Amino acid sequence: MSKHRPMSRGTLLAGALLAAMTLGACAPKVTRDQFNTEVAKLREEMQAGDKANSDRIDALEKDLQSFRSEYQVSMERMQGMLKFNVPVHFEFDRAELREGDRPLLDRFAGVVKEHYPNAVITVEGFADPVGSTRYNQRLAQRRAESVKSYLVSSGGLGDANLRTVSYGEARNRQVVQGAGGPGEGLENRRVALVVDYAQMDQAEQAPPAAAQ
Repeated sequence: MSKHRPMSRGTLLAGALLAAMTLGACAPKVTRDQFNTEVAKLREEMQAGDKANSDRIDALEKDLQSFRSEYQVSMERMQGMLKFNVPVHFEFDRAELREGDRPLLDRFAGVVKEHYPNAVITVEGFADPVGSTRYNQRLAQRRAESVKSYLVSSGGLGDANLRTVSYGEARNRQVVQGAGGPGEGLENRRVALVVDYAQMDQAEQAPPAAAQ
């Protein structure tokens, strides 16, 4: 028979994340009362923990709620990961960040530094379907790299914890199917930000390396 292990700080934070994220990702189906019930359950599980953990949960819950409401960010949960679908878009055939999108990325970097300092962040780049598939693959990669560069230089995130991937004009990832061109398709010219926190427990608990 397997034994129950006490929940680590990373596991508790992941639990709070999933509770808070459920409200953002599935708002039409999840009521405020249901969200509050999930948080209450988590707090009951934490009663044996210390006050520091409780304070961190309070801070994480507050930051996720604020991030979602301020910037209209939706979130999707995956195993050990959280995807932020952010309204960071690009002009037609361009990969430069728009000035108005920088505050959102600053806020995202702040949430990551506060609650997921050891997580790996993947910046997913996308393009609208106008142009060749090969060109759009490269364009979407440049967009992802542009966001990564900003998160490192201005957001203060570590380069080693950031990676990029391009999905180009992949049809199954288009927000508005087939939309593109100078006058439309802005929704398809975007990035998504994925926080992989699955290994955070091990990273936080691992003993420091011995001096050589």
